[in-house]
Formats: sequence, structure tokens, C-alpha cells
Amino acid sequence: MTRYAIRVLAVILALGIWHFASTMKIDFIVSFKNIPSPLVVWNALGELLSSAKFYIHILVSIKRIAIGFVLACLLGIPIGILMGRSRFAEDLVLPYIEVLRPIPAVAWIPLAILMWPTEESSIIFITFLGAIFPIVLNTIHGVEQTPEVLVRASQSLGAGKAAIFWHVVLPGALPSIVTGLAIAMGVSWFSLLAGEIISGQYGIGYFTWSSYTLVQYPQIIIGMLVIGLLGTGSTALVRRSAQPFLRWQVKGH
Repeated sequence: MTRYAIRVLAVILALGIWHFASTMKIDFIVSFKNIPSPLVVWNALGELLSSAKFYIHILVSIKRIAIGFVLACLLGIPIGILMGRSRFAEDLVLPYIEVLRPIPAVAWIPLAILMWPTEESSIIFITFLGAIFPIVLNTIHGVEQTPEVLVRASQSLGAGKAAIFWHVVLPGALPSIVTGLAIAMGVSWFSLLAGEIISGQYGIGYFTWSSYTLVQYPQIIIGMLVIGLLGTGSTALVRRSAQPFLRWQVKGH
């Protein structure tokens, strides 16, 4: 049996368990009394797909993710490279990162609202914070793991600092940087949704939470599934976009 077939069977099994538990209204440890069945969710999805507002929620979230993630890349990768190449820079910046990194996105929301003039900018700021820390830390790790023997070999061949950076350090750090980007994309979705639930008026996170307050249970599950699909798809897009730069890697490593 192929890996693809196993994954399809796993999804079918999960749907079967969900259908059985919700139809039988199982209430043992975990309650399924108010959980709609897959068929009810499917019918609700059909209605939502004909609503323009549903697509607006999705597009608004994608826009926020794109802005926050790109800003985190533009700032996080250079900072990570600088910290990886300079002990002084690492000692100067790392304490701030280690203190701020564990703070959850929800805890940033009140301060973000006070700091930024609009709800939109505060939500993007929270998304940016979620993405930048994995990018910085994985970039540092990748730069610091560059084999010293390669650096010395390049120096013995007459390569200068700039050439060593572009042809040795950066290519060697790319796998770790790409891993950081993939992790950052997932964390940025988590951060975005926290911001949308608390202070947003549009977005898939706001849609999911408002469905709960309006007792629209099928829409809650639809919102969760859309979030999962968007997160999975955007992470896969990051990895796929980086593949042309990682062709030198040995397959399987």
C-alpha cells in the first residue's frame, strides 16, 4: 500500500469516527451532543461557498499573513545572519529575543492595540511577531552550523569574506532558514487568528469565533478546517518555493 493510500484511508477513518460519534450523540469523557455531523457541515459549506462575505474573510486573512510574514522575513533573516556571524550582535540581541519569544500572541493584543493606530495594523503586528522569532533562531542555527573546514578551505583558495558568505555560509544555512520559514508560517497563522478573534472584524479567525457566539456550530468546524487547509497550503508553498535553492542537497537528507 502506498503512502498516499494510507493517508487517504486515515482521513476516511477520521470522518467515519466523527460521523458515528456525532450521529450517536456520544457523551463519554468528550461530548459530541452539539457537534454537527460531516454531512451537516458539508451542506453548510455549500451555502457558504455562495456567499461573497465568506471569501472576503479568507482573503483578508491571507493578506494579513502575507504582509506579516514578508516583513518578518525581511527583518528576521538579516538579523539572524548578523547574529550568527557576530558574537557581539548575538550577545546584544539574543536576550531580548529569549524574553519576548515565550510571550503568547494573545498577551500582545492589548499592547498592540495601544501601540498601533488601527486594528488592521495591530493584527499584522501580532502576526509579524509570531513569524519573526522562528526565522531569527533558525537562521542563527544555520549560520553557526557552517562547517569551519569549508570556510578555511575557501580562505586557502583566496576567497574573501564576501565570497565566503555568498558561496559557503549562506548556502550551508539555507536548509535551516527554510525550516524556520516553514515553522514561522504555521506560528503566524496561530498568532493571526488570536488577533482576529479578539480585535478583528474580518478574517477567518473572526468568522470562526462569531459563528460560536451565534451558535452556528457547522460554521465553526468549517472555519477550523479552512484555517488548517490555509496553514498547510501556505507552509507547503514556502517549502516548494525554496526547492530551487536547495538542489545541491543530497536526496533523503
